[in-house]
Amino acid sequence: MFYWLIELSNTIPGFGAFRTFLNVFRYITFRTGGAVVTGALFVFLFGPWIIDHLRIRQGKGQPIRTDGPQSHLAKKGTPTMGGLMILSGLTVGTVLWANPLNPYVWIVLAVTLGFGFVGFYDDYLKVTKQTTTGFGSKLRLLIEAVIALVACYALVRLNRDPASTALTVPFLKDTVLHFGWFFVVFGAFVIVGAGNAVNLTDGLDGLAIVPVMIATASFAMIAYLAGNAVFAEYLQIKYVAGTGELAVLCGALLGAGLGFLWFNAPPASIFMGDTGSLALGGMLGAIAVAVKHEIVLAVIGGLFVLEAVSVIVQVVSFKLTGKRIFRMAPIHHHFEQLGWTEPQIVIRFWIISVMLALAGLSTLKLR
Repeated sequence: MFYWLIELSNTIPGFGAFRTFLNVFRYITFRTGGAVVTGALFVFLFGPWIIDHLRIRQGKGQPIRTDGPQSHLAKKGTPTMGGLMILSGLTVGTVLWANPLNPYVWIVLAVTLGFGFVGFYDDYLKVTKQTTTGFGSKLRLLIEAVIALVACYALVRLNRDPASTALTVPFLKDTVLHFGWFFVVFGAFVIVGAGNAVNLTDGLDGLAIVPVMIATASFAMIAYLAGNAVFAEYLQIKYVAGTGELAVLCGALLGAGLGFLWFNAPPASIFMGDTGSLALGGMLGAIAVAVKHEIVLAVIGGLFVLEAVSVIVQVVSFKLTGKRIFRMAPIHHHFEQLGWTEPQIVIRFWIISVMLALAGLSTLKLR
């Protein structure tokens, strides 16, 4: 609507002042701020209604693992699928403030909602069957892989530059690894890996959403810089025309995440569930692939990588030797078993996320 009004004002004499006011909507920074406010306001306003509705629908809430930390049993009855709150605020903020003609916005949003649907179905099975396992992991990974492959193919076709199938290495401005069409598979791996890494991190109240917001804010800046030819040339990073608009989508997620944190702060009134964690991780992965900063995602999202690696190491070690490296995986449960309180773990992991984000952003200049 704003774009239409700007064009209309250009054709009507005497609308100079009106045109000057509308011109601010051309700026990505302004619309990103608008998306933050819209996403947060939507979740603040409709969050209580969504929580009450989910509590009534779900009855017993999310099942709690009996083999997990005993302190978690006190959370029994808390509703899950809180990702619906985040995705609603994200979608509304994006639709209202992002340029509807930008294909990057729709590709990333499609990945986000697609992963969100997979997570929603998984949560639905857990709640209705009152089990801690949803549908088969292999089938779930297959569906995620298909979504990611289609998205990566679209991103490569969208950016016909030869560098669209190449991998840039942080800190090394002249080092580029050309993958050819294998990049589609690599990009899909990044998206699926990011989605499931965030999913594994979501185990304590507020543990996943804040690191996600920190990573999102970082990639909002990266997307804005990578989509601006002047800034990209100055920083010697890959310029990808049109990706600056992804900053608006990041802003919508940042606002929706802030609204969700209000209700997810300990003691949580609602859990994010796979509905949110898979969707948000998939979104971060898709943005990283779009702006050509896949390795930087592993740095900024290092906490998610650590959580995923801890699970992989635990499983491999147990199968090969019959021994466990950690007292419990993912690693945040290990620290619970060591006697750390939940707030200690959550806040310390937030601090780690900030430090990793700063390290990742430093790669923009240190080349």
